[in-house]
Amino acid sequence: MFNYHVSVSPHQFTLSTIIPSINWRSYFQHKNTYFAMTSLYLSSVAAAISATPSSHPRPLLPKPSHFITHAKRTNRLHHVSCSSTPTAPQNQNNETTKKPTAKVVDRRNMLVGMGGLYGSTTLASTTPSATANPIQAPELTKCGTATNLNNGEKLDINCCPPISDPIIDYKLPPVFQMKIRPSAHRVSPEYMFKFNTAIDRMKRLPKDDPRNFMQQANIHCAYCNGAYDQPGQGTLDLQIHNSWLFFPFHRWYLYFYERILGKLIGDPTFALPFWNWDNPKGMTMPPMFVDPKSSLYDKKRNQEHLPPAVVDLGLTNSTDTLQVVANNLTIMYSEMIRGNSDANDFMGQAYREGDESSAKAAGSSERGSHTSVHAWVGDFKDQPSGEDMGNFYSAGRDPLFYCHHANVDRMWTLWQYFLPSNKVPDKRITDTDFLNTAFLFYDENAQLVRVTVKDCLDNLRMGYDFERIDLPWLDYRPPRQSARAKINRASSAAAPKAATLFPLTLDGVVRFQVDKTKKGKADESLVLEDIKVDTTKLLKFDVFVNDEDDNPGELDKAAYLGTYAQVPHKSANNNSSTSSIKLKLTELYDDTIVVTLVPRHQGPGVTIGGIKIVENPPAPAAGS
Repeated sequence: MFNYHVSVSPHQFTLSTIIPSINWRSYFQHKNTYFAMTSLYLSSVAAAISATPSSHPRPLLPKPSHFITHAKRTNRLHHVSCSSTPTAPQNQNNETTKKPTAKVVDRRNMLVGMGGLYGSTTLASTTPSATANPIQAPELTKCGTATNLNNGEKLDINCCPPISDPIIDYKLPPVFQMKIRPSAHRVSPEYMFKFNTAIDRMKRLPKDDPRNFMQQANIHCAYCNGAYDQPGQGTLDLQIHNSWLFFPFHRWYLYFYERILGKLIGDPTFALPFWNWDNPKGMTMPPMFVDPKSSLYDKKRNQEHLPPAVVDLGLTNSTDTLQVVANNLTIMYSEMIRGNSDANDFMGQAYREGDESSAKAAGSSERGSHTSVHAWVGDFKDQPSGEDMGNFYSAGRDPLFYCHHANVDRMWTLWQYFLPSNKVPDKRITDTDFLNTAFLFYDENAQLVRVTVKDCLDNLRMGYDFERIDLPWLDYRPPRQSARAKINRASSAAAPKAATLFPLTLDGVVRFQVDKTKKGKADESLVLEDIKVDTTKLLKFDVFVNDEDDNPGELDKAAYLGTYAQVPHKSANNNSSTSSIKLKLTELYDDTIVVTLVPRHQGPGVTIGGIKIVENPPAPAAGS
């Protein structure tokens, strides 16, 4: 089953040397089996190892995951469908990938791990489509000019990558040593020097090198600003935001960016830092990014938000720092735990070949903390379009972008494996249109490669993990609205029925009544339908239910239900998009609730077609 032949000296010996293609999650789940199968070989090299001194001893077992340590242990073996390939592409070893039958299940084992850390399922699950196809990787030869977000005119820059042949189907390399992505606020001076050197060398690469800093930044521009059309779909543009592709695309993006940086400094163990803006100790811009002499510096940032300013995930403009921190923790609890009733609530809506990108909706994390950090860092005062971070086409030009998205990727990993699963028991997406969606990237050797979503669902298989940081928002549940009298008082206010107001142009605070599906306790969600927005603007509004104190600057209360937000972006064909959002109701209400919508943006830009309350379908059992 395993080939025990190794050609390394004893002091280089690690368990990964024996089993180079090991599935780390499977390993921890079945470590006793691995131990039994390798015990004979271990005994044969033990003497040589002990007799050979090493200045860099390596543990025989990888360290436990650097996340939280109080997750419940589970011994269940969860499975996720990971293969249903429509073609038989050639991989890097010139091996033909066999096309599985429709019901073949090739599934990834989960790591329950040392300390019981990994215990949920991989992703989320939806009903597979029988009629659509996955979105294919773009055709680089047909890359067009991207569009300016604010005026609809073509950009005066070329976001298209260099053309290269051949395109290789990427195969994840074996993991010999796990990279640990560190918290940006806790890195050492040595790490800061290494990171600064790597970015500096990336900026010094020839302009036509696909690994060059601007070429890498342009990846985001091309995939997000209408430079690519969906192959075979005419001028229908390809967009990797506001759908279930958001997390997988950015994970692959950072994966290759990280490997390029490591290659440039000769350190294959180099790992990107993450800006842990979800923890109060990390809610300021990381210090290493604000030195004007550093390659990590970007002058196109909001100068009022440099340290010691605290990031405002709610974009409330509150001057009360303690309130901002409380709001931030409430937002994180809401978008990660409280507000999701199914997989798509977190991941985003399905996006398949032939779909209009402007008709999709982002998940809770993408439209929440992710968008807010982009807007908070971007310079909307002195730059025409919120550059750099505040606009999709320019976001990748700020090195802080990759640090920000490393934490976004961490949120996905937390949601996959760590967070309580009783609200969404099955977090998998087994739809082959999701799993087989493909992207193109240049790897650390400037080789153009094709990757698929199904190969990025497991961060450990990709060779990286995260430093353990406390999650203060994990139990930051807002206090319940305690008295029915308060609810009745809110409901008895002069709030009109929703039917008399919609469609609604949201240009100020508005309050109205909405009927529930049934009286009393019920598993329900509030749905805002046909939200039509101007995609060239930064837009955000918050949703409150039965808010008795009417203080929109305070989000740390049960009345705060969730948010809608977007970073300016531009599709190839129009300046507007239409979508819907669903927010889980978590309190016990009567047969009518009072909803308050609070815009955080200035001026028009949002029209809402309708609003209703729907009963959530019963959640499927995990693994079913």
